[in-house]
Amino acid sequence: MLLNNRPPFKYVLSKLTPEIYYVCLTSAAIYAISIAFKHAIPPVPITIPTFLGTAISIILSFKLNQSYDRWWEARKIWGSIVNDSRNLVIQLQSFVTGGNKEIIRAITYRQIAWCYALGRSLRGLDALDRLDRLVDTNELENYKAHVNKPLALLQQNAADITELRTASHLDPFSHVQINNTQVSLTNSMGMAERIKSTVFPSTYRLFLHMIIYVFTIILTIALRDIEFYIAVPTSLIIACFFFLLERTATHLQDPFSNRPTDTAMTAIATTIEINLKQLIGEANVPEPCKPNDFYLN
Repeated sequence: MLLNNRPPFKYVLSKLTPEIYYVCLTSAAIYAISIAFKHAIPPVPITIPTFLGTAISIILSFKLNQSYDRWWEARKIWGSIVNDSRNLVIQLQSFVTGGNKEIIRAITYRQIAWCYALGRSLRGLDALDRLDRLVDTNELENYKAHVNKPLALLQQNAADITELRTASHLDPFSHVQINNTQVSLTNSMGMAERIKSTVFPSTYRLFLHMIIYVFTIILTIALRDIEFYIAVPTSLIIACFFFLLERTATHLQDPFSNRPTDTAMTAIATTIEINLKQLIGEANVPEPCKPNDFYLN
């Protein structure tokens, strides 16, 4: 997740490098052709690229809004996960009868592991990586057979809670309350997976790129009466602004893409680990995640 810190210019430039080359070549070639065939190519009024630029701005505005909505929904989902994780442990401590600290501790550690596993799964990484410090190794081996590892962790927590109910350490009403929290966690996972699996139409980006290049060509022709060293950089600068906004929207539309712009799931999971361990009186709590230059992982 990007922070208020200013991103380094190198990072911004790296996102535009291919477009800079293509726009430079396109503008230079069109400028040379329009000069060489000046009598064959009619002049283009500046109002035409102005109108086209306005249309591109409207399309980009729509895409930015849609992309930010996806990113913000992802952040709200993880906010719900934070709340439900805390509620789960507090409910267990409040509802379960005394003498069950070990099973509450096991469920708490498994809930922490679930948060890390879900974040890594959404990023396309190994969901069970480095979870042996939270969950028993033999238990982790059983999860490897599951396609959806985070779901398997939730299932095991549900089984432990049912065991408490069967042993009469949990009354039926309290069991329902805890089950509602478990259902909310499952729903949050499903909503995050929906965002991950629902792609933004690729044709939208393709057509937008085509329109920006058409705009560059028309603008270069419209500026052919100006010197080369002014016309080409002008086309380049305006086109790069459009491409930068488009690239920003593209990154925001994938909030689980393991980029600086994605949701800070590792930092959120670490916060959950700190909170839950302190709730059960653990001393070995980790430090909060520190920002990596201009973003939080």
